[in-house]
Amino acid sequence: MAKKTSAKLPLPHYPRRARPEKIKSIIRELLAALGEDPDREGLRETPRRVADFYKEALAGSLGDPRKLLKLQYEDENHEEIVLVKDIPIYSLCEHHLLPFFGRAHIAYIPKKDRLLGISKLARLAEAYSRRLQLQERITQQIASDIMEVARPYGAMVVIEAEHFCMTMRGIKKPGAKVVTSAVKGVFASDQRTRAEAMSLITGR
Repeated sequence: MAKKTSAKLPLPHYPRRARPEKIKSIIRELLAALGEDPDREGLRETPRRVADFYKEALAGSLGDPRKLLKLQYEDENHEEIVLVKDIPIYSLCEHHLLPFFGRAHIAYIPKKDRLLGISKLARLAEAYSRRLQLQERITQQIASDIMEVARPYGAMVVIEAEHFCMTMRGIKKPGAKVVTSAVKGVFASDQRTRAEAMSLITGR
């Protein structure tokens, strides 16, 4: 059963811009602490590669994702479910600094003249994913931002993801997925509307 997130989880502080040279130095020290030779051929460029990876993977930490949401198509009168499903997301668990990845499904019911560009929903998911995160927090942040900016009748977000902290370590259960949901507005108050959205997401 999907986990419903009700209380809004705190937004992580936007970090200062990453310092690549500091990251390289730390990774070099880490390799040495692991008993490796940082100067051997296979590891010589590893500190730079890791610094480049973090710069890309955490790019969502450098701005306010809400600015990505802009109202479009203000002459349209669509007031039914709009769903963008199977949006690939990649993130880093803030507990272990290990990846988790999966798909996000974002639905909302716009009010008259308050339709969002569909690509903005995918960009919002990516922006919140590309930072040190919790899956529960991403789910809640996306839904909350849509409600705040577009003021729709309701918003619903479901994320399914596999976490390397469960796959590579600990219980070691590859293939196990975590499912989280955030349900707001009419999706929370009307069971039939929520069921319709879930049917569109699952294809059943």
